[in-house]
Amino acid sequence: MGAAIVRGLATSGKIAKESICATDTAIDRLKELAEEYAITALPSNQALVAQCDVVILAVKPQILFRVLEEVSPTVSASRLFVSIAAGVTTHALEQALPATARIVRTMPNTPAIALASITAIAKGSRTKPEDMDIARFLFESIGQVVEVDESMLDAVTGLSGSGPAYVLLAIEALADGGVRMGLPRQTAQLLAAQTVFGTAKMVLESNIHPAQLRDNVTSPGGTTIAGLSALEEGAVRHSFINAVRAATLRSIELGQLAANK
Repeated sequence: MGAAIVRGLATSGKIAKESICATDTAIDRLKELAEEYAITALPSNQALVAQCDVVILAVKPQILFRVLEEVSPTVSASRLFVSIAAGVTTHALEQALPATARIVRTMPNTPAIALASITAIAKGSRTKPEDMDIARFLFESIGQVVEVDESMLDAVTGLSGSGPAYVLLAIEALADGGVRMGLPRQTAQLLAAQTVFGTAKMVLESNIHPAQLRDNVTSPGGTTIAGLSALEEGAVRHSFINAVRAATLRSIELGQLAANK
């Protein structure tokens, strides 16, 4: 996800590449990102926090507090920390950082690579209005932004944070169906991916409920209703709902585990 944000910010044209800094324990990966996107690679987390006014915490919840303990002594001036760690609350982050640090908690998703992400942002107790403006600007550079109450962020994680994986599985399965029925793999994948893209665009631009749009293409006794009937037999709708629920509960669990370490 961190690499996706770097790619998105560096290619958006809205932020000067030389102002983007990054650090990573995977030195070769960091070097590759720096060379490909002309950003600044820094040798350590402490060096990054010392140099940057806005710090995106793009690390997993399991190691987040270890990183915060490492950089805390470096936070000698006001810093805005933007966290993408699933489940970790702004309160927990504020407790782990000096009182001069402000927190915005976010949940972006990997379509940031294609400048097509959706990011939910939520404020902490120390957050200033201008901090939310900065977070909105950063993530609008890689897609769309919605501001939510922090209590909703675990559900956001279960839906849009993990959602690209669900959609990719659906694209793969649709393409496999096409291959099974005789289509070449490349053609089937293009048909599946463009169908998902076009359908999502139609939902966003029409502002019509998906059920109505679905009914509009479902003729009595036709091909679409035959396919939908097969999906209902496989409990696809139920499976998607359960996927969001399971990912939401895991987000809550990860936050609790991280805070207790």
